[in-house]
Amino acid sequence: MKKILNTIWVMGVLTLAVFCLSACDRDLDVQQSYPFTVETMPVQKDIIRGQTAEIRCTLKRGGEFADTRYTIRYFQSDGKGLLRNDNGTVFKPNDRYPLTKDVFRLYYTSLSSDRQTIDVYVEDSFGKVQQLTFSFNNEREQGKDKPASSRH
Repeated sequence: MKKILNTIWVMGVLTLAVFCLSACDRDLDVQQSYPFTVETMPVQKDIIRGQTAEIRCTLKRGGEFADTRYTIRYFQSDGKGLLRNDNGTVFKPNDRYPLTKDVFRLYYTSLSSDRQTIDVYVEDSFGKVQQLTFSFNNEREQGKDKPASSRH
């Protein structure tokens, strides 16, 4: 009877050891993908053809992982204009450009007198995307395109 109890006890200990050790992994779990946001200072709403609007941006990371890379791209759904960054690179729509700084500026120059809308996308190397939308109304220059008032 004692031999049977010892055998059951040994089998129980071995089963418990196999269960506990099978959950172990030699690889260390390191979180690589963290949430992030892109914050901007208030941006002007009105723009005229040829005028440039400054967009001040800050990338806020939820955590740090050395191999995380960020890219930026844009798409213009309304109007016509140019977007460039603070080192002078003029962006082409839907082309990705490396984002190398956490604090950066974008400059949008209006090339039309219509309402203009641009969507800016910041994406990390893990596929997370932050979208920012900027809309600019056409502000006609003083004295131009204004009907003359008549007095009788």
